[in-house]
Amino acid sequence: MSIPATRLLLITVLVISLAMPLHAAVKLNDDSTRGTPENPHIIPHANSPIRVDGVLEDEAWGSALKLELNFEIEPGENVEPPVRTEVTVTYDKRCLYVGFRCFDPDPSAIRARFQDHDRCTSDDMATIIIDTFNDERRSFILSTNPVGSKYDAIKTQNGEDSSWDGIWDSAGRIFDWGFSAEMAIPFTSLRFQRSETDQVWGFEAWRVYPRSNRHIIGSVPIERGTNCLLCQFGKIKGFAGADPGINLEIIPTVTAIKTDARTDLPDGKFETRDEKADVGISARWSITPNLTLNATANPDFSQVEADAVQLDVNQPFALFYQEKRPFFTEGRDFFRGVLPAVYTRTMRDPSWGVKLTGKEGANTIGAYLVRDELTNLIFPGSQSSSATSMAIESTAAVFRYKRDIGNKYTLGALATDREGGDYFNRLFGFDGTFRITDKDRFLVQALRSSTRYPDDVAADFGQQFGEFGDSAFVIDFLHGTRSLDWFVIYRDVGDNFRADLGFMPQVGYRVLDVGWGYTWNGTPEDWWTMFNFGSGFVNAVDRTGSLLNRTASFWFNYRGPPQSAVDVDGGWSREAYNGKEFELKTVHIGSWFQPTANLFLELHTHFGNRIDYDNTRLGNRIQINPHIVYRIGRHLRITFFHLFQHMTVDDGWLFNANISGSWITYQFSTRSFLRSIFQFQKYDYNTGLYSFPIDPESKRLFTQILFSYKINPQTVLYLGYSDNYFGDHSFGLAQTDRTFFVKLGYAWVL
Repeated sequence: MSIPATRLLLITVLVISLAMPLHAAVKLNDDSTRGTPENPHIIPHANSPIRVDGVLEDEAWGSALKLELNFEIEPGENVEPPVRTEVTVTYDKRCLYVGFRCFDPDPSAIRARFQDHDRCTSDDMATIIIDTFNDERRSFILSTNPVGSKYDAIKTQNGEDSSWDGIWDSAGRIFDWGFSAEMAIPFTSLRFQRSETDQVWGFEAWRVYPRSNRHIIGSVPIERGTNCLLCQFGKIKGFAGADPGINLEIIPTVTAIKTDARTDLPDGKFETRDEKADVGISARWSITPNLTLNATANPDFSQVEADAVQLDVNQPFALFYQEKRPFFTEGRDFFRGVLPAVYTRTMRDPSWGVKLTGKEGANTIGAYLVRDELTNLIFPGSQSSSATSMAIESTAAVFRYKRDIGNKYTLGALATDREGGDYFNRLFGFDGTFRITDKDRFLVQALRSSTRYPDDVAADFGQQFGEFGDSAFVIDFLHGTRSLDWFVIYRDVGDNFRADLGFMPQVGYRVLDVGWGYTWNGTPEDWWTMFNFGSGFVNAVDRTGSLLNRTASFWFNYRGPPQSAVDVDGGWSREAYNGKEFELKTVHIGSWFQPTANLFLELHTHFGNRIDYDNTRLGNRIQINPHIVYRIGRHLRITFFHLFQHMTVDDGWLFNANISGSWITYQFSTRSFLRSIFQFQKYDYNTGLYSFPIDPESKRLFTQILFSYKINPQTVLYLGYSDNYFGDHSFGLAQTDRTFFVKLGYAWVL
């Protein structure tokens, strides 16, 4: 390790010395003081009705607030934008209305495809970001493309979460001068301050203009290198008399499913395994404009959107899958902490649930109570994890509270509890986020758990008998400027710590992670837009002080036209597993670019050493992962990906893994589509090199055809068919099951 570490030190000194002449600051010529906290923009009340048709010819637009988007913030840094954009804002008692006029010298180059909800981010986009509490911590993002396809999300200081789906209207039109877009956002879909008089909101308007570069054009300049994006947005004032109504949504659902499965493979007869029709109901009620109660009984928690297949061979820890069920995704950001102690995919088959989320003043609250018919468990360890499912019902409860202190500090508390039969897991703790300066953030979280497994489960999986407990602690320090950033992270998780309602498959470790990076930002005249180089060091040990992993790493990132990127990272490490230590060298090269408006290409390659975890020995692997997206016209989208992994050991090849997938979607309109999914995986094993019996070949195939019609994210119709196939060395692919399903949901908004 001494030679690579010396190299990294020399590279660090060289890079910092070369980087001393920094770019000169961009001088801004905007003398306006409007839109500041002291002098916010005034939003006029609409003097007549507005029809959302994308034309912007209603009389009310004439008296609306008008703003120009005068700053390109990416890739240029607060420079003059390549195109002109105008945004207009008004409101009435029921809705906030936003209109865009997006001028374009070449309207034929406008990217506008009919897309399903949240799928249009590669198109031209008109976007608003509204901080309805004006606390500079959490905001709503609402976007539309030139034909009315929508994207919405919740934006916080920690990122963006598109799982929130609001009910609102949008429309767009393309003209010979560019395109226009309209939005009507009901106040029933937003959470905002309780006030009988005018309110002040944070507000920013963006236009995404994707051509050779992906330009983002905004209404205010954005300083790079600060850790508070929302603090830089403008302010708007108005909304007196805004009426959230009763703010009650009632969503009954009807689901019918029929599944047939073979009794034996490969030639057994098909028999009905599941045939039922269920009626469920969900409700969403804003008790106050800021506090929302969700409840569901006999819900359909099935995954209409199939999980993308993942490589599950030679993986020591459990795999992570995204949550897609609406009951759990709404308000998900309320429950986040530094450690992933809340992960709702652990709840497999809920029969009912109640959830409360919201913010009152400086107080943020999130809580839910769910009854689950099946109890999934992950048994974490320092070097691997295992899992099981207990056929017992359990009740899961989560409570989250956060308190804002000024506009820079937040303190929080978290408690979770899951119990069923002889089993329980309880967790509680505290956390804080401290924005010490605009360049420095400090995050901390401390948790304590208490767990008891049934005796037979404890015996089968080598867990402790009786009640046991342990702690977890994390502290992060992050420093970021326009060019130089660095971080220090420390985590300490006890051997007996369990977060059964979270996703923490590794415990029993202490890790120190430090690193730095330097960024060169290009100018509009440069052939590139960004270069970044950095390095880091990780030292992880178990609770006895024995080595788990020690890694010296480096990375390099490039961004430039035509919407292209290259990422290179790698490292030298020493990793311990199952009583042995291994020297590893690895490199990853990732690249993607968009040579035309309709074609996106991506390729990731990994090569170097990897441990054969099944047999505890050193190996070498190469992994190649291409990804292609091709669009034909405004309606058809074809996506293909493949993953190939080949692993060898001293005695020869160990296994080959091939995973392929394709999605073909025809989007009839913004409301309806027809989609087919094909996912195939094939594993080949060199059985003579395994220390246990293993089949030399394994094949699986999943297919699905789905028709969807959505009036809004809750008023939906799904009709679908899916099936699974399996094969091994003794027989080819044989159909194991087939499923027909229909789901109908309707949202009454009162």
